[in-house]
Amino acid sequence: MRVNPRRSRGRRRDDPPVPAPTPPNPARPAVDATQPYHPGRVPARPPEARGPVTAVLPPAPNVPPPPPPPVPPQPVAPRSAAEITAARRRAQVAERRRAAQEAKRSRAARRQQHPYPAPTVKAADQHRSALLVMVLTLGLLIAAVVVTGGMIASSMRTRPVTLASPLQIYPVTQVIPGQCPVGTQGITGRSAAGPTCYRLVQGIVIYKVADMRVQKSRARSGGYDVAVTLRPVDRDAFAKLTRNTIGRDLAFVVRGRLIILPRVDMAILDGKIALTGNPDKASANKLARELKGRR
Repeated sequence: MRVNPRRSRGRRRDDPPVPAPTPPNPARPAVDATQPYHPGRVPARPPEARGPVTAVLPPAPNVPPPPPPPVPPQPVAPRSAAEITAARRRAQVAERRRAAQEAKRSRAARRQQHPYPAPTVKAADQHRSALLVMVLTLGLLIAAVVVTGGMIASSMRTRPVTLASPLQIYPVTQVIPGQCPVGTQGITGRSAAGPTCYRLVQGIVIYKVADMRVQKSRARSGGYDVAVTLRPVDRDAFAKLTRNTIGRDLAFVVRGRLIILPRVDMAILDGKIALTGNPDKASANKLARELKGRR
């Protein structure tokens, strides 16, 4: 025997089944059809169906917390001048340190951006140039030492010359032809016109000279001069004598005999005398011996 489910009238076999009715909820009040309908209005629940009431508050707006109350400023004690100076120095030191660090960082950055190039042939050329300069400098130093040594040796060879007889130098005030009368302050010499009297005034006496030598003349080609260098103790007196007799003659007298009668062209302040007019070296050597008091 087979039992087939009963179909409702008007339904086909392939229609979905009708759900069973839901039993009424005793906690949910039934809707009273006699009351008027108000949209959006929820009917009141009976007192026995009401549970505990929970108040739902709207979310609080995002309001920032109130700022803290302002802190009253603390009184600052006045600083002394030393503290102010120390603070300034500390600030300057810190600023210099920051500047040095910044410069160091900048150099490091530039070094990274532009690295040093690899050594090339230019380095060899620079090394060769430096070596050449060093050799030239060493040669100049050696030459300077040699010249200085020669000058020192020459100065050591030059010793004061002691005259055999004192050399008397007098200014000439007047020239008279002929012999000098007895009692006249002068000396008789020979000139182109014959014997001549040279009147003299007070002069100086020299006992030693720093140097006396015969050399080639610088004023006349082929001639020779006798160069006399006075000592420092006689230079001032001779300079004063020549300063007062510019354009006049000086009489060089040894043992009461007139040796030479040169003319003063300018004041001689350094004590270096050049006696010119000797035609040859033999006559210059003879003059030098006579000035030294030797025969």
